[in-house]
Amino acid sequence: MAFEDYETKESVVIIYTGDGKGKTSASLGLLTRALGNRWKVGFIQFIKYWGVGEHVFIRDIQPIYKDDLYFYKGGKGFYNAGDLSENNVTEAQHKQAAQQTYDEALAASTSGLYDLVICDEINNAVHDGLLTEEQLRKLITGRSAGTSLCLTGRNFPESLLEYADIATEMKKIKHHFDDKFLANKGIDY
Repeated sequence: MAFEDYETKESVVIIYTGDGKGKTSASLGLLTRALGNRWKVGFIQFIKYWGVGEHVFIRDIQPIYKDDLYFYKGGKGFYNAGDLSENNVTEAQHKQAAQQTYDEALAASTSGLYDLVICDEINNAVHDGLLTEEQLRKLITGRSAGTSLCLTGRNFPESLLEYADIATEMKKIKHHFDDKFLANKGIDY
């Protein structure tokens, strides 16, 4: 089959999931590619309220891209992280933060203003019960026709896989966390 036999989609749904490292990193690569093609991008981040490298990077490039790059940092940290959680956030506070972040994501994806909306760690919020699968389905199916959507995080619901155009599972082969080593700045965050 020749390339002229293929069609182009107006927009796609991309999933980066799995227990391996690299989901957010892949979405940042997608952000870079989209901005390089002069697209308007919304980067909506669930979970990560603490300072991570991508926050500094986005803050530093924001003046260059101005209205072409929208960044929203939501969430209250890891949910049900046990002893690894450094904050005492209630379930209700986690749910409220997830809902506010979801509202930002839904508004961005339905506005028609963005060519790409990245919802970083949204899959975790759904898996943890902070958001519902129905909300995730609504986000996917309700987006503007010309808006591509990237959803990252562990445990993307299999029941929604039919809505994805591209799905990549990051598979962990080995990670030093399993040997009781904490994350490395610049590598893991």
